[in-house]
Amino acid sequence: MSRRLGRWLVAVPMAVLALATVYPLLFAANVAMKTRREYILDRFSLTGTLHWENLGIAWNSVGMARYFVNSLVVVAGAVALLLIIGSMAGFALSQLRFRGSTALFLICLAALFIPFQVIMVPLARTMADLGLIDTYPGLILAYVAQFLPFTVFLMTSYYRAVPSEIIDAARIDGNTVYGVYRRIMLPMGAPALLSVGILNALFCWNDVLISLLMMPSADHRTLMVGVTSLRGQYSDDIPTFAAGVLIAAVPVLVTYLFLQRQIADGVTAGATKG
Repeated sequence: MSRRLGRWLVAVPMAVLALATVYPLLFAANVAMKTRREYILDRFSLTGTLHWENLGIAWNSVGMARYFVNSLVVVAGAVALLLIIGSMAGFALSQLRFRGSTALFLICLAALFIPFQVIMVPLARTMADLGLIDTYPGLILAYVAQFLPFTVFLMTSYYRAVPSEIIDAARIDGNTVYGVYRRIMLPMGAPALLSVGILNALFCWNDVLISLLMMPSADHRTLMVGVTSLRGQYSDDIPTFAAGVLIAAVPVLVTYLFLQRQIADGVTAGATKG
């Protein structure tokens, strides 16, 4: 009896949490399939006819296609740099002994607690001086600067669990430091790299503040900034706005649905080996 009660005490709050998470997406999908008239008459009722043309309007006429490509370019570039730099730094801080390594790791750890709002003004001025405002490299570098401490911390914690005997054996076999990193550490760190790569991709994809700061022109907007701008442009056409929200949410949902097992394995591996 007590075990059954304990299960209910866990299941009920989790079910409520799941419903609260899923309902906004279902509501947006329902609104996106309505006409403007149907929404004005009853915004909470289920749509009788699926109006897929709203998605076409949001994708073509509003410019969501351009914003989607912008986000893909920026997220791919930022995640690639984050994984390369983060894995190298994690290997160096966890396995190589050099003066100041502990202090450097503590600096990376302290950077996790600095909100972006604290550094946004000097970052914007520095990027403007370098001519990187409203450019893909500028936004990519801004994302790398913001999310690199998290990546370095996770990879360092993961690589610390690798026995030093493996590294010593690889060095005895004639591998250089780079050879050890490429042949030993990268394959062993694949679960953590996958996990941190997906998390960073979601962070960058869902970002609005950094993208709005670094990409002021309409042509270079990312998808999330484009969605927020729709709210002002289509305040009287909520179904079109909801269609834009749905388009922005689809990549995140697809990523989770197809990679949820890898995400769970990566997080579990990081927890047990960190």
